[in-house]
Amino acid sequence: MIYTRPTSIIPLNDAQRLEKLYEYRILDTHSEEAFDKIALLAAQIFNTTSAFISFVDEDRVFLKSNLSLLRNNIIDRRDSLCSLAILEDNVTVFNDTHTSPDLMESPYVAGEDGIRFYAGAPLKSPEGYTVGTVCVVDTVPREVTDSQLDMLKTLSKIIVNKLESRMRYRKSIESQIDLMNIALHEIKNPLASIKLANEILTKDTTKVERMSGMIKACVLRIQSKLSDLLKQAEEDEHRLTLNIEEVDLNEIFNKLLISFELLANRKNQAIQLEHDPKLPKIYADKVKIGDILHNLVSNALKYSYAGTTIRIIATLEDNFIRIEVQDEGQGLSPADISKLYTKFAKLSSKPTGKENSNGLGLSITKSFVELHHGTIEAKSAGKDKGSSFIVSLPLKYEKEDLQEYFG
Repeated sequence: MIYTRPTSIIPLNDAQRLEKLYEYRILDTHSEEAFDKIALLAAQIFNTTSAFISFVDEDRVFLKSNLSLLRNNIIDRRDSLCSLAILEDNVTVFNDTHTSPDLMESPYVAGEDGIRFYAGAPLKSPEGYTVGTVCVVDTVPREVTDSQLDMLKTLSKIIVNKLESRMRYRKSIESQIDLMNIALHEIKNPLASIKLANEILTKDTTKVERMSGMIKACVLRIQSKLSDLLKQAEEDEHRLTLNIEEVDLNEIFNKLLISFELLANRKNQAIQLEHDPKLPKIYADKVKIGDILHNLVSNALKYSYAGTTIRIIATLEDNFIRIEVQDEGQGLSPADISKLYTKFAKLSSKPTGKENSNGLGLSITKSFVELHHGTIEAKSAGKDKGSSFIVSLPLKYEKEDLQEYFG
């Protein structure tokens, strides 16, 4: 089939699309192993020579992952096949670019050892904006199977989930920094007054009563400001809303196994899923349920030793789905358990593979669980005896529960 290039490669929602792209803060960042492994997996699925994870900017395309002989990670938007792929909702496939004269206008197609085969899945944000692609290319024509295309779409969703998770964590951190800056500003003057009152007391004991009253008033002011800020932080956290839909947990479990396979292999770890495939569907926010389990499995891998097994156990108990993520890692002390869900908490356990940890994952996880009217519990027999995180989620909401979140 001969492909006809559209009159314009700029989608009607390009301004909003670019706004979402910039929100991810992914442009012009260094290559990362996590993204490169996804691109490598795409190349292996299609058995192609090259693969890319690309993001389409206003007049250029940035290659976050570049598994090819191409030396430059920036190419003109008008020359990139990814600029065409973001115009489509489904995977874009050119089995042989040389059969379409319009595609031959690109120097990356017409040049020596140029692109003959291209398949690109759109990276679509939850709002529906396509910010880029995960794509595979080859210098010879190729045919594809439906299974290969489905796997490429799965990889695209994994990438978007990763971008969304990073963005949420970053915004949470930025929100806390803003609140801390406000707190510092608000308590600066009372602290200065307390310091001054203390200096006066060391020089003149006859003013004890007056200075004591001043110190008390300043302390009360600081307490009041901090209470207001904590209340504001709590309101910001619970301002999250849920997009309730019917959720197949089997789908989420399968995505988890795919998502963490490479990371587990890196540390010679295994992820074992134990569940009844006939578990009933639940009514929940699919993205947030995915985030909950993603955070728990990520932590299990991160804080477990090489060569160990992580178990995901899902069972039906009354009107709740009980999901336990069990590891053979460093375990938790009573002190750790007491502060698990505190933002930026420092625990005694450390990542075993030099992974990063920002101390926000469990706090966010708990918020998402409670938004669903569920519970989360941590158990551990002690240090180096592993740990378990158990999430219980209701099968469905009553009507009034939905009204609480949607008015």
